[in-house]
Amino acid sequence: MRVSYDEMYGVVMEKLEKYGVTGDVAVGCAQNLVENTQYGVASHGINRFPRLIEMLKNGSVKPDAKPVRVGSLGAMEQWDGNLGMGNTNAAFCMDRAVELAKELGIGCVALRHTNHWQRAGAFGARAAKAGCIGICWTNTMPNMPAWGAKDRHIGNNPLVMCVPYQDDYVMIDGAMAQFSYGAIDSAALSGRELPVPGGYDEQGNVTRNPAEIKKTWRVLPIGFWKGSGFAILLDMMAASLSGGMSVCEIGKQGATPTDEYNLSQVFIAIQVTDKAANDETVRRIIADIKSSNPVEPGLEVLYPGERALAAYHESKQRGIRVEEAVWQTVLAL
Repeated sequence: MRVSYDEMYGVVMEKLEKYGVTGDVAVGCAQNLVENTQYGVASHGINRFPRLIEMLKNGSVKPDAKPVRVGSLGAMEQWDGNLGMGNTNAAFCMDRAVELAKELGIGCVALRHTNHWQRAGAFGARAAKAGCIGICWTNTMPNMPAWGAKDRHIGNNPLVMCVPYQDDYVMIDGAMAQFSYGAIDSAALSGRELPVPGGYDEQGNVTRNPAEIKKTWRVLPIGFWKGSGFAILLDMMAASLSGGMSVCEIGKQGATPTDEYNLSQVFIAIQVTDKAANDETVRRIIADIKSSNPVEPGLEVLYPGERALAAYHESKQRGIRVEEAVWQTVLAL
């Protein structure tokens, strides 16, 4: 089904206010959740909203908390999120990194004691729209086995890299697992298989069946051992730079997705000095990629983030696509 932006935003605001989220935090949170869904990433938009409400109810998200600066050194700052709303904390910290980049050429903000930021790409895009290259990542609860292991000791630790281009951007937004748990949930909800193997079943076989992967919580790292290594180093850097918790410490707080809080994140903005030259460089690269021979006739070769941008423009024209079961759950919260 499809829902208008105004209707979805109004419902989300109503539910947030019932749980004590008000003012600019409520507005920023609602805008982020609805826009994530507009970009075709409902798994980290409206689909995650019931989970956010659960975290407000159990106290792991503090509705009125805001980040506070606790340290600085030149272009680098440390902030404490005080367990506030994850997506508004993240937006604030990327905006602060952009401010530093405008002054110093580069800005880096490391954030501790924060919560799930919903769609990671929203914050890379935030930097790009301000004329900066944006890089950010987060750690998570232990939700992925290290390469060669069966049990979960590392996080899938999403990473974003975003380059401004004309009025939009080119962006990679991906967890270090082949599929995020949100994407696995969405596939299971709609009754479809994953396009490629995404994890293991209870017999230890790789599978495309999202329901089987949900039983084991044993997701497949991107690039096998390479994704595992990237996940470990991203966690080390986030915890070290922020002075916050690492994946293993986060895991000691609880064992379910609604217990995933006290995360550590990093936001980097780099000022683009010549927008025209940047746009021309990106244009040439995209043109070369588009000249590729597709595997199947009629198949379009896409650049990173192109599908999400197309979904956004379609949503603006036709309304936001949402699973009816999810929408009824949200209305009933």
